[in-house]
Amino acid sequence: MNDLNNKSKRWLSQRFRPFVFFPAFILLILTIVLNFVNPNTFLDITTMAKNFMVGDMGWMFSIVGILCVIVIVLTYFSPLGEVRIGGKNAKPMLKKSSWFAITLCTTIAAGILFWGTAEPMWHLAYPPESLGIAPMSPEAAKYAMETMFLHWTFIPYGIYAVPTIVFAFAYYNMRRSFSVGSQISPLISSNKQKKINGVIDAVVLFTVAAGISSSFGTAVMNMGGGINALFGINNDKTIWIIITIIGTAAFIISSGTGLMKGIRVLSDVNVYLYYIIIVALLILGPFNYFFSLGTEAFGGFIDNLFSKALFTGASSGDSWASGWTMFYWSNWMAWAPVSAVFLARIAYGYKIKEVIMMNFIIPSIFSTVWMTILSGTTINYQMTGKVDIIAKMNEQGSAAAAYTVLGELPFSGLIIGIYLIAVMISFITATDSTTNAMASICTSGIKDGRQEAPLVIKVVWGIIIGAISLVFIAALGLDGIKMLSYLGGFPALFLGILSIVSLLLIMKKSDKYDVVSKDTKEVTKE
Repeated sequence: MNDLNNKSKRWLSQRFRPFVFFPAFILLILTIVLNFVNPNTFLDITTMAKNFMVGDMGWMFSIVGILCVIVIVLTYFSPLGEVRIGGKNAKPMLKKSSWFAITLCTTIAAGILFWGTAEPMWHLAYPPESLGIAPMSPEAAKYAMETMFLHWTFIPYGIYAVPTIVFAFAYYNMRRSFSVGSQISPLISSNKQKKINGVIDAVVLFTVAAGISSSFGTAVMNMGGGINALFGINNDKTIWIIITIIGTAAFIISSGTGLMKGIRVLSDVNVYLYYIIIVALLILGPFNYFFSLGTEAFGGFIDNLFSKALFTGASSGDSWASGWTMFYWSNWMAWAPVSAVFLARIAYGYKIKEVIMMNFIIPSIFSTVWMTILSGTTINYQMTGKVDIIAKMNEQGSAAAAYTVLGELPFSGLIIGIYLIAVMISFITATDSTTNAMASICTSGIKDGRQEAPLVIKVVWGIIIGAISLVFIAALGLDGIKMLSYLGGFPALFLGILSIVSLLLIMKKSDKYDVVSKDTKEVTKE
């Protein structure tokens, strides 16, 4: 143990980037302190920031989301798609099954568990007023399913895929530094980039800490709902504190084992749990209904992709889009820059076309199937009167939705237990992978994808994230989760725009930027 501590201290003194770590750290700590010292001021500031983002800038999130999808499709069919990350001789770090599992669990897995049942109920009961859809109607059911496809499939994965490809190419093929700033490498020279990397990394650390705290809070509320369903314990602040402490300890332990052990093993296990849940619903759920509804809704989603993705409600004063669609786009954008650093690490040795397949196409298909089955079952149970899920949510909160649905199935206790374990592992792996990337950004000298940042930095970030998520959900509940997402997504929006431009430049002149193809000698990065 002493050897481990000494090693961490040596890494800390030699590799720590204080000007990256401390600005984000101090700002996040001040956020927590302000909440306790002056809750009203805290709420006023976050509300003002949220209103500015969705009222004045929300349209930008929608445009950038669509652009990400368009650029990814173009990249797939371009010559760049055949370029191998790390050069022609690079060998993959992971087999494809583990690669898929880690990618899924790092991105939106925790979210599909919580929102897959709760969100369609809100759209069913409260569709956008400006569209003239009657609540609880067949049209509302179809709209709810279309919206699940909009929020949870191709657009969010497009938002993740763009910076992932740019960073992977910049780090492994252009030999740029292990910094989020490398996601805009084609736009600036190597000398100038060194000067701005620290600023970009510090800003992005704050945005992703806010975004991941939002997801952490979602998972805590979801697990609280599962404990309530299994044991009758109230899903309140007390249980949230206990879950947060246990969850934070769990993913810190996982972080200590490194990428190739903790995250990989947990992700593999978690994907099998998803498969079990899907199979259980296929056998025990309303099979014909959810596939019929899903097929019809997917057609509507594809037909109206642009109008749905770009809907702002501005012409009619409808606030629905700002509360849902823009919330999601900001959430994905808050996560994307740092998640891309981690996802790019594990893409080593694969062609860019394969990276797009594993980070955009396959997980989007998985999420489409998941929402068809889980959201379709939820809608069916509500519409047929089998159980009043909306009443349960109004009484116990959104976390009650999943357990209300699963509670109607045969062997419900077993299925709920499996679901609860999946929620826990999802949140551990997602937080682990993101804090792994955050810690790596706080250090210099990361030379390859297998190298780990010091454990002590991962622990610090883990504690901070757990504390922030607990503060927001305890003070503001579900609205607190959305506040965090808005705060994190706004700065990341502009980095996302620059990443799109960077990918277009790489696509146009890949030979110019691909240093590895010209010189296969190992070069030490800064």
